[in-house]
This record gives sequence, structure tokens and C-alpha cells, in this order.
Amino acid sequence: MEIFELSVSGLLDAYRNGSLSPVDAIDALEARINAVDPAVQAYLARDFSAAREAAAQADVSLPLGGVPVGIKDVINVIGEQCTAGSRILESYRAPYDATVIVKLRAAGAIPFGRLNMDEFAMGSSTENSAYQLTRNPWDLSRIPGGSSGGSAAAVAAQEAFATLGSDTGGSIRQPAALCGCVGLKPSYGRVSRYGLVAYASSLDQIGPFTKTTRDAALLLNAIAGKDPRDSTSLDRPVDDATALLGKDLTGLKLGIPKEYFVDGMDAQVREAVEVAIRQCESLGAELVEISLPHTECAVGVYYIVATAEASANLARFDGVRYGHRAADPKNLLDHYKRSREEGFGSEVKRRIILGTYVLSSGYYDAYYLHAQKVRTLMRKDFTDAFEKVDAIICPTSPDLAFRLGERTDDPLKMYLADIFTIAANLAGICGISVPCGFGVAEGTPRLPIGLQFLGKSFDEPRLLQIAHAYEQSTPWHKEFPTVPSGPA
Repeated sequence: MEIFELSVSGLLDAYRNGSLSPVDAIDALEARINAVDPAVQAYLARDFSAAREAAAQADVSLPLGGVPVGIKDVINVIGEQCTAGSRILESYRAPYDATVIVKLRAAGAIPFGRLNMDEFAMGSSTENSAYQLTRNPWDLSRIPGGSSGGSAAAVAAQEAFATLGSDTGGSIRQPAALCGCVGLKPSYGRVSRYGLVAYASSLDQIGPFTKTTRDAALLLNAIAGKDPRDSTSLDRPVDDATALLGKDLTGLKLGIPKEYFVDGMDAQVREAVEVAIRQCESLGAELVEISLPHTECAVGVYYIVATAEASANLARFDGVRYGHRAADPKNLLDHYKRSREEGFGSEVKRRIILGTYVLSSGYYDAYYLHAQKVRTLMRKDFTDAFEKVDAIICPTSPDLAFRLGERTDDPLKMYLADIFTIAANLAGICGISVPCGFGVAEGTPRLPIGLQFLGKSFDEPRLLQIAHAYEQSTPWHKEFPTVPSGPA
């Protein structure tokens, strides 16, 4: 086995038995990235020299000692560029570490590289990046998902052992499904958002992409916990996310939401998920049909709440304090208008305009307030469901990865790519996507399909137990694409 093929757990074992060093891991990553990233284009930046220096000093006795972790370009790492995939932050360098970076360093990990993304995390395909197109490693003509497409593609192409992303409406789970890796969205409040460039503050959550569920648990252990610098970070015990790994599913109840098996879903996705559900039953789980009746409202509610919060959060990018500044403005108003017009891409502008509209006088009650009321009903749907079941099992994405450019002129169709992931963010619960098979599309023989498990808030150990039991009983997590060397 090549070094770059190792999981985080495998890498740590190799460090501790002396067969590898952290410097060896960086050397292997450098060779792999140089070989395949010209085709995949997952990384916006990487500094091998700095990583090698950190690796030489790494303490491999720590929980993640010497493990390089790729970082989505929306999380601040001191001294590094943090663009959020936008031209408006092209010249910005982070003056501090995000809390998750502080915690990674404390666990011995090495934050490494900046990974491509949809601008300000607004997108489902990573085509909204202002810098480059990231491609799906399984078929370079297809999207990797979004907004954390670079983070998912890097793990799938084995250009990273693990990465961090952010999930506002599915931006970890959906690209994990389309790229064939594991993507974990922790419960809202489990992981600090301090140092994350905000899109929608009541929805955003940082989480890991990994090759296995055990690796996801190890990363979550490192980054979880109360942070006094983040008022939305909850002060409650952080249970060991690995504690239940290896336990079977006997006695557990899995809910199957009838609203998540809808007309229009790709038939191959439906079949793979139904096979996975039967596999969980064979492992001892009891299957229970449940209803989440407000699911049909999820997309509408999300694109009111998220855009309203985006309108408020992105108001700070005015070209005065930091970021892109228009040349030779006529006056202050011209400065504001042109700086934002030149700095923001079309999708970000679309969402700012929509969010400003729903917050404006005369429309607040009709749209934003009404959406928040429906959001409360959606939370109750999940609360009621979790009184009957231990977790929910469903598809992650309704489709296989689509071709680059296929949906760029149809925003609504693009938005529907997250139809099965949005509700978890609105409810604040935890969710994970794991590989569950492959489909065929237009001559592409193998495109990954993702299986989603949703759990109660702060019940990540149970969620990971269930996902791990399924994962270990199937071969899908062992499958990786053959990525050609050189440009796409």
C-alpha cells in the first residue's frame, strides 16, 4: 500500500510502530498532489516546506500527532490567505487561527493547504469559486459537489488523509456522497464557528471529510467542545466519538422517512439506498417508517433563512476595512457599490439580493418570520421522530454527480441538489454520509452514491456507531478512483 492510501488511523499506527514518520507522510502527499491535482484542482494553495517543518517537530504520541489535515478556504489559519473562494477576499491573510485550527494543533495535527469551494459556501457544485473548477476524481468532466468540493475531492483523490469543510445546507454531506468519502456534519453548537467566515450563522457547522467513519470520529474528538469566543458553542460534555464504534445494531431502530423517497430521484440512487437499508436490517436494526411532514418546505425555508443571514453577514465586506477595494471611487457610495459589485460573484449577489428583500420593510413578516415559524415545525418533526427511532436513514443526494456546467443556468435545479440535507441544518441535528454503492451515467461506469444517517442533537457517538457498523459490513469505503496524472 502506498503511503497516500492510508487512512488517518493507519497513518497513526504507522507512526507509532516506527514504520513511517510525519515527514514521510508530507513527502508522499507532495508527490501525490503534484501528480493528480493538476487534473482535480482541489487545492488553491499548499506550502510543503512549512508542513515539512511542522512534521519534523510533530509529537506522534498525541491523538492526531503528525497527521496533515486539509482546510477549506473559509476557515482562518494564521498567516495564510483565506479567500472564501471570493475575489473580494483575494488579498486577505488571516491574523489568527480559528478555534478548530487551535484544537487541531493541540491534538498534534498539521493544518495543510487551502481547499477550493463555492464562493462564501454558496453552491452545490464548487462551480461558483472565483478561482478554479474542482473536478470529481471519479470523472473529471463532473462536479465534486459543493460547497466543500475541494475538501471532498482531495480525500477521494487521496491527495489528503483528512480535510475540514463547512456545512450550511449539506455542504459536507453532499460532496462526500458525490465523491465517495465520509462526510460528518456535527450538531449545531458542537464545534466552534469562531474563525469560520460566516454564510448563515444559525446554520453553519464545521466538520470533517475522511476515508472512514473511525477517522471522522477521531477528527470530531479533536475539534469538538465549548468555546467562550463563540456564543453558539454549547457548554455540554463532549462524549468520546469513538466510544461506540464496533458495536452492532441489535436493538436499534432506524427510521425511514417516506418523504425522502420521492419521484424524480435517480433510480440507481434509490436502489442503492434500499439495498443499504436492508443491509442495516440484516445487522440487527429494526426498520420503522416515519414521517417528516414539513420536508416539502425545507428548500423554501432554507433559501429565506440562509439568504437573510447572508445579507447581514456579508454587509461587512465594504472595501473599507479589508478585502477588495474599487479603484478611484467618485464618492463613498460609489466606493461601496463598485467594491461589492467587482468583488462578489453572481451567485453571491443573487443570494444577497434575495436576503435583503425578505428582510425589508413590508416583507419581513410575510417571508422571514413565516419561514422561522415553519423551521420550528420542522424541528418538531425531528423531535417527534427521534422519540420513536435512534437514527434516520435516507439518501444523501437525489442524483449522481452531474456534468460541469449542466446546471449553472438553472439555479432552482441546482438548489434541489441539497433537498435531502437541508433539513438537518434547519433542525440543528447531526448527520453523516457514507458510501453505499455506485451508479452509471452517460458512459461513466462508476459514480459514487451516498447513504445518509441523521441523529439526535449531540448524539454523534450513536450516529457514528450506526454508520461504522454499516460501513464495515460493505466494501464501498475501500474503493477509490484512478486519477490520471497531469491536467484534465
